[in-house]
Amino acid sequence: MINYKHLHYFWTVAKEGSIAKASERLNITPQTISGQLSLLDDYFGVALFNKAGRNIEITDIGRQVLNFADEMFSLGNELEQMMHHLPSDRPQVFRVGVVDVVPKSIAHRILLPALQMPESTRMECREADLETLLAELTLHRLDLVIADRPIPPTVSTRGFSHKLGECSVSFFATEQVQQQLSSDFPNCLNGAPLLLPSRGNQLRADIDQWLDKNRLHPRIVAEFDDSALMKAFGQEGVGIFPAPTAIEQEVVQQYGVKSIGQTDEVKESFYAISVERRIINPIVSEVIESANKTLFAKEK
Repeated sequence: MINYKHLHYFWTVAKEGSIAKASERLNITPQTISGQLSLLDDYFGVALFNKAGRNIEITDIGRQVLNFADEMFSLGNELEQMMHHLPSDRPQVFRVGVVDVVPKSIAHRILLPALQMPESTRMECREADLETLLAELTLHRLDLVIADRPIPPTVSTRGFSHKLGECSVSFFATEQVQQQLSSDFPNCLNGAPLLLPSRGNQLRADIDQWLDKNRLHPRIVAEFDDSALMKAFGQEGVGIFPAPTAIEQEVVQQYGVKSIGQTDEVKESFYAISVERRIINPIVSEVIESANKTLFAKEK
């Protein structure tokens, strides 16, 4: 990588026309500048100046380098001016990733406190699978990741998983579907149409295990990566679907369905993953504390 201090010495010498004048401007000895220019020549593999008696002349390649240096230091000056004139009330940017299997309504309630802080905040939210978001977090392109599980032991990502909470799972159906059920929950699931998350996430694995343990054999009619799409099909009466008990009232109101029962044997957990063990970012701290105190408080 180019040593930008050496490049700045070169740029100053080229602008002043001599090492002596550049030495006065930079308050550095001529010997130091000469030594740094030699290192820059060695790095590029070509001479940027030629000696002309007691003076120096810039070479053709040196002029090309000077053009680039002009643009670079000009941009640097613009950046410095911009930073000195930023408005004092500029919003703080909060960059968060949400794992695609986390229910949108849960993610919304977890992240809402970030936009309710006294300080002005602009949130940039993106959705992807856990591995992709962890890679972005490692590169400091994200401040936080909201996930349904902690960092897997198989993933070599330096980060810390902060548990936000957990809640039981409820099952929902339209009134028409509910009227067709032949017994009480959970036995009513036997032979009933069931909508489930796709295989590969923790909730689906836990539901499958619970069904096997209780010898329940529903008729699985569809599987979804998107929990909102699953609820939309449930709203149309296609089948029964699960959702976190923490948002039961919201699901009932939004989708016009009823809860047919819940189980504490299946727990859906949620985590905030950060690069900090001890949270310093005030927005991240507020998100985690709010989830612990309000959203999942009744489940503890």
